[in-house]
Amino acid sequence: MSGRYVFAVRFRLVPDRDVRVEPATFETTLYRDADDPGEEGWLFFRDNLWRGELNSPGHFSELAEEALGVPVERVEYRRFVVDEAGYEALKGTIADELEQFNADSVDEVVNKYFGSSIDVRPERS
Repeated sequence: MSGRYVFAVRFRLVPDRDVRVEPATFETTLYRDADDPGEEGWLFFRDNLWRGELNSPGHFSELAEEALGVPVERVEYRRFVVDEAGYEALKGTIADELEQFNADSVDEVVNKYFGSSIDVRPERS
């Protein structure tokens, strides 16, 4: 699947010595590749999102700090970008595993976790 999660991250530099930086705070975009549906890690959305928002921003900021090696002030989930085939594969796997989501339909699962933050793009030829 060619999907990825997109986050806005605000971080700061903390110099080690008697130096100063301006600005000390920066914003960037962080991308996390989505795991293929059914593979280990594919439930990232279930474990980290709720209605298109991070369900635990503080915890996710800590994870971002570890990944980036800088103090993170804020992380905001922006969207899930996926091609049409990847989106269909995701929905198919959700349908196969529907009972674990405590939902009656795939659309309910998608809305519960992603809200309206899915950006489905045509496949490149």
